[in-house]
Amino acid sequence: MEVLCDLQVDVNGQEIFRLDKNIICSFSGRLNKIFGKSTAPTRNCKVIFNDFPGGAESFELITKFCYNNGSIEITPNNISLLNSAAHFMEMKNLIQQTEKSIDDIKYWTWSELLFTLKQFEDVTSVLTSSRILKKCLDSLVDRLAFSTETSPCPSSSSPDSSAIRLSTDSRSTESLKHSFSRTNWWFEELSWLSRDMVEVLVNTMTSRKVDHGTICKFLFYYQKSKFSSATSDEKLKIIETVINLLSSLDPSSVSCKSLFGILGLSLNLNMSKCCRHKLENMVGHQMDQATLDNLLIPSPVGSNYLYDVNLVLRCLKNFLRVEKDEKFLVKLRKIASLINLYIAEVAPDPCLKPSKFIALITVLPDSARDSYDGIYYAMEMYLEVHPGLSREEKMKICCAVNYDKLSLEACVQLAQNPKFPSKSTVQALLSQKLKLQNLIKDNRNQKTFIDSPGNLTEFVDRKKKEEQIVLYARKLDSPTENENLRAHLQGMQWRVMELENLCKKMQTQMTKMMKSRLSSHSSTRSLPRLCS
Repeated sequence: MEVLCDLQVDVNGQEIFRLDKNIICSFSGRLNKIFGKSTAPTRNCKVIFNDFPGGAESFELITKFCYNNGSIEITPNNISLLNSAAHFMEMKNLIQQTEKSIDDIKYWTWSELLFTLKQFEDVTSVLTSSRILKKCLDSLVDRLAFSTETSPCPSSSSPDSSAIRLSTDSRSTESLKHSFSRTNWWFEELSWLSRDMVEVLVNTMTSRKVDHGTICKFLFYYQKSKFSSATSDEKLKIIETVINLLSSLDPSSVSCKSLFGILGLSLNLNMSKCCRHKLENMVGHQMDQATLDNLLIPSPVGSNYLYDVNLVLRCLKNFLRVEKDEKFLVKLRKIASLINLYIAEVAPDPCLKPSKFIALITVLPDSARDSYDGIYYAMEMYLEVHPGLSREEKMKICCAVNYDKLSLEACVQLAQNPKFPSKSTVQALLSQKLKLQNLIKDNRNQKTFIDSPGNLTEFVDRKKKEEQIVLYARKLDSPTENENLRAHLQGMQWRVMELENLCKKMQTQMTKMMKSRLSSHSSTRSLPRLCS
């Protein structure tokens, strides 16, 4: 009996199949639609498929299914090809058979599961909608969770699994092979997955409540293993995929060190604005975990300044936008200490603009710092490296300092420093004068404990010295030449220091006196003198 071959099918240019049109059309809804609309003669037809999933191998499987009256053995080795081809050809019967067969996935070995996933790598058109793929990924995630709790890699004794790793061209370096722990054995097992497949896998893991910290570690491992042999364009796509997936996870689960590592890798890549914003937002959430070395990121190509100050400013602003919790102030002060070190590092940069220097100081609220001494010393360095600044620019920089949070030593140095404008010198001294006034006021409230005339004399002398500082401050506040200002400052230094020492001494003596009073409250003895 002669076999009728009235249909030619060209599959992706790989092979031409000569078939009985009626047999194939009886199972394929797609071919039925094609020939139902065709007005050409029904004999010797030719169909060309340029995007057939799985190529000639997959098409041959469905021809066997059709010629065997809709029956074929479905195994882990062909289920993904049959299912994807059935979707393409609109073969409802075959789709149902493959989806029913996947119910036996619990009996598959680990290597069979990986093999099926490998076949899906070439079938991107149905990657997210296939029930087969979903069941495979669900089973894979369940096995990962189970094996992590019980034993190491279940495929360690399976030669098939090793063959899969070799055939998928997984080029992990020796350092990577030894970097993951016993519980993360599967990192290398899945490092061959495509970016699209990794995205589906991670979405499956998050939906099934897999620990976000484990997912983060896998993504960083995946990025490192793929980078070893990737081109620049491939690296960009890999790093954007990893960033997009990381941004969907709990921010606290992402390693700060790893984020800065990705940030460094992305400097020379033309990353999209949206993706860069996601990365900077994640870095902002982890700024309290950063180190000075993390922040010293080179400026972008084409910039004349040394470090990327704009990047640090954006990350700091992202931190300030996070939801405030009970630990926020602690984190804020920790970041302020880090930024003080960063400002000291970037201050000697001769190309750093005053506006950027000021922005670094003022980006954090005043409550973040208990002391501005570090800022003062950074300012001193900046003014020394930028001698050409105008008086207005210098004043703007000095206005960024909270003089009330400068120590006496820093204030005295500022007052004697010719790099600073005279007005800032006056502000520094007045702030110290107000501090001393407050101390004296506090001590005056304790005057009921002062019984000795000698102590009263000492108190009056200190008051006179305080008034002398006020007099000097008023003189400095008037317009004078800088030379006269420096001459006054030298004479004032010892007076300010002496007054502070007297106040401290008085407070110590009063504390002793109060303790003595409490211990002898029933006695008629007189109070001890304040001065010993």
